[in-house]
Amino acid sequence: MRLAALFLVLLLGLGLVLALLALDAAADVAEAADQELHRDLASDLAPRFEPYLTEGIDEAAIDSIIAGMTQINRRLDVYLLEADGTIKGWFMGGGEDPQLEGVALGPIMQFLYNEPAPILGDDPSRPGEQAPFSVSPISVMGQEGCYLYLLLQSEDYDAVLASLRGPVFGRLALRASLLAFALTALVGLALFWWLSRRLTTLRAAVSAFERGQIDRRVTVQSNDELGHLSAAFNAMAEQIEGQMEDMRRADRLRRELVANVSHDLRSPLASIQGYLETLQLKAESLPPERRRRYVDVALAQTRRLGSLVTQLFDLSKLDARQVQPHFEAFPIAELMQDVVMQYEPEAEKRGVVLRAVLPETGLPLVRADIGLIERVLTNLLDNALRYTPEGGTVEVRPVDDGAMVCVEVADTGVGISPEVLPHVFERFVRADASRSRAQGDGAGLGLAIAKRIVDLHGGAIKVESEPGVGTTFTFGLPVVG
Repeated sequence: MRLAALFLVLLLGLGLVLALLALDAAADVAEAADQELHRDLASDLAPRFEPYLTEGIDEAAIDSIIAGMTQINRRLDVYLLEADGTIKGWFMGGGEDPQLEGVALGPIMQFLYNEPAPILGDDPSRPGEQAPFSVSPISVMGQEGCYLYLLLQSEDYDAVLASLRGPVFGRLALRASLLAFALTALVGLALFWWLSRRLTTLRAAVSAFERGQIDRRVTVQSNDELGHLSAAFNAMAEQIEGQMEDMRRADRLRRELVANVSHDLRSPLASIQGYLETLQLKAESLPPERRRRYVDVALAQTRRLGSLVTQLFDLSKLDARQVQPHFEAFPIAELMQDVVMQYEPEAEKRGVVLRAVLPETGLPLVRADIGLIERVLTNLLDNALRYTPEGGTVEVRPVDDGAMVCVEVADTGVGISPEVLPHVFERFVRADASRSRAQGDGAGLGLAIAKRIVDLHGGAIKVESEPGVGTTFTFGLPVVG
């Protein structure tokens, strides 16, 4: 309503301004029409006046001519001007005597050069006022270059015009105001109804979103401010919905993390506790071999527990971006060969063929953190050996594509099921979910750590797998220079 009232006031003010402009325009039109109608009046009178201006100014004869003319046009004031505009004589149509000694020649020249009307000239009887006129060269007492200057509007005419201006302006202003009010009623109310409807729709959407309907959106109907506001609300709602989904997912992962960590910690702790209690209760009655085996098992579970804690600690630092890589140039082929040599005893123990397939030509240097990339290779090799059965093969091979060196770790193991494959880089996810944690498998953190390290280098790691055929992990490193 406030907007509508302001709009109405502005339109009413505009109506008054238009009324004033219309009156001024009407006056200009009247003056132009009057001047055009009487443009040749001075040139027609000049030959009739000249016979009475030879020896002097025959005022009686000229008054007689003017009296005959003013029966038709009572607004006529006649002036005889010298070449410089000085008044030489005058014949007033009922007005006061001249108050000026002369008139400006500029408008006279414009008139004589036929410039468009209205051209207003000085009114000698009313200093500061101007009126339409007609002018013609004339000879006065043998002096050439004089002018016959006729004012077409007298003081009486202006008085009558002023008396009529008020009523005319009042009617015009009233009509303009009524027209403005009608336009406000038809256009303004329709416009404000349209704006109010859109605002109501937007408010309803915001209220519904506030009540928990986070999937509520607003249809963007235009490209104006309300359209931008609707688009901004939709973008904000999408962002909040995404953040809430991330929070729910993070909460779900947190619960799974706590459950998995609790299970992974509880299993080795229970095993260690069981063997130690057995040793404590039956130390004297157990054969030395059995005591040694119990100690070995407890020690192995302790190492497993320590490895899990270390992996959790490393993963938490990577997630928190607390690990800053130290980039340097190094030969990736040598690092691959060293890691393969470290795992050769484990591969022989499992009956798996492990080899590094290196090209005969040298590879370019890569730029990365050598310690973190070694961690990626060890995690991938450890994962490949764990899921490759006896008689299988694990290969580590580089592929140089010019801008990057891609490292592939391929095995002929059990593969990864299509259901697990999209989640293989998530924590506590195993390629073979049917295996028990108690069977000595990892905690499902190695691939998650490998991915975080590759992400930290600005790269990407991908996996291709076919159940029963094998799996290939690939990540790339930028070459130097």
